[in-house]
Amino acid sequence: MTELKLSESRDLTRIERVGAHSHIRGLGLDSSLQPRDVSEGMVGQVNARKSAGIILQMIKEGIIAGRAVLLAGQPGTGKTAIAMGMAKSLGLETPFAMIAGSELFSLEMSKTEALTQAFRKAIGVRIKEETEVIEGEVVEVQIDRPAVSGAAAKTGKLTLKSTEMETVYDLGAKMIEAIGKEKVTSGDVIAIDKASGKITKLGRSFSRSRDFDAMGPQVKFVQCPDGELQKRKEVVHCVSLHEIDVINSRTQGFLALFTGDTGEIRAEVREQIDTKVAEWKEEGKAEIVPGVLFIDEIHMLDIECFSFLNRALENEMSPILIVATNRGFTTIRGTNNKSAHGIPVDLLDRLLIIKTDPYTEDEIHKILDIRCQEEDVDMSEGAKHLLTKIGVETSLRYAINLITAAALACQKRKGKTVELEDINRVYNLFLDVKRSTQYLMEYQSQYMFSETGEVDEDDANAMVL
Repeated sequence: MTELKLSESRDLTRIERVGAHSHIRGLGLDSSLQPRDVSEGMVGQVNARKSAGIILQMIKEGIIAGRAVLLAGQPGTGKTAIAMGMAKSLGLETPFAMIAGSELFSLEMSKTEALTQAFRKAIGVRIKEETEVIEGEVVEVQIDRPAVSGAAAKTGKLTLKSTEMETVYDLGAKMIEAIGKEKVTSGDVIAIDKASGKITKLGRSFSRSRDFDAMGPQVKFVQCPDGELQKRKEVVHCVSLHEIDVINSRTQGFLALFTGDTGEIRAEVREQIDTKVAEWKEEGKAEIVPGVLFIDEIHMLDIECFSFLNRALENEMSPILIVATNRGFTTIRGTNNKSAHGIPVDLLDRLLIIKTDPYTEDEIHKILDIRCQEEDVDMSEGAKHLLTKIGVETSLRYAINLITAAALACQKRKGKTVELEDINRVYNLFLDVKRSTQYLMEYQSQYMFSETGEVDEDDANAMVL
């Protein structure tokens, strides 16, 4: 007799990939905007986080719009982490768009169109509308299925109650299908939109909380609705201006929202949308929510983009612009002139500049500890101290990259905790910038198109830095 093999069942609750900033949960500030030492994945950068917290509070209160903030600091000092922390702290209501400066030159559209789309992704519109809703606790669901399939349509009755009344509704085929799809059972508190027929499960009634012994953690208990079953409610929809642009663009239609291939949107479409949104704002139907646009590697933009940003920031519906750069004095792209951070002086003048400082040895140790937890790697204290020393001498990013590599080396020798030998092994396998530069200087004559002349000491130091 053949043995039956049961198919494997896997828990799919966590499918999020571990990324460079997946450990960031917020800015790690207390109620008085004072940064905690280690909180929400953030370590150190006290002054930068405090400054970002003040900007964040102003954004939440809607005090500022059309302002720009520059995060300036050396590579690996947490500029993108601060921007990600701000995004997480803002919540879902405030739109947040993120692009890299180099992206604009690889898109199949003009630079100014790409910047316009990025700006409009960061401007939200909160549209309010009144709708009739039937809200109540399900007492009973009766669905009569015909004896012969296909002979007649299904019919049924739904009994709903509130604290004051109870009513029986006749169900059509469409509503029966919706109830089956939402798995509505007696004891659920539901809301039915009269216009669209959409059913939303609000939760389970407190009066039925003792019906079952086993309840999942996702089950939400709510009170039975009071008053009449049929009510008028104000529903709020939050969309970005870019989404409205795409939906109203005849060449693409709303499907472009899913494909991402929006193409260039005509200026006339945007003008009409802006006029309509302004009308809704006057009538009290809509509210403009200026969000945040984060542009990383701002030094990669050219003089035309910088001129566009100057003009765009003066627009009354402009979002808050946060830019980041790791450059010092460098040439402004598209010109022969040099400027601080590679940004023209007229734009620099508009920016509030937040400075990030290099991490101390203690802070690097704490960051590596957080990354070990995030990447699910057990590491001994000795290995962490060695990795911290490597991070101080080379860079924090190099040290973080060695965590998973060391875990794989540990796995190879059938170990459970990463030890010093695993760190040593991967340190010898993978070069950092300094050792790679020294190797190139020794063997550059064996590489193609190499400069065989003597390398000056200053040039060598510049390559290492």
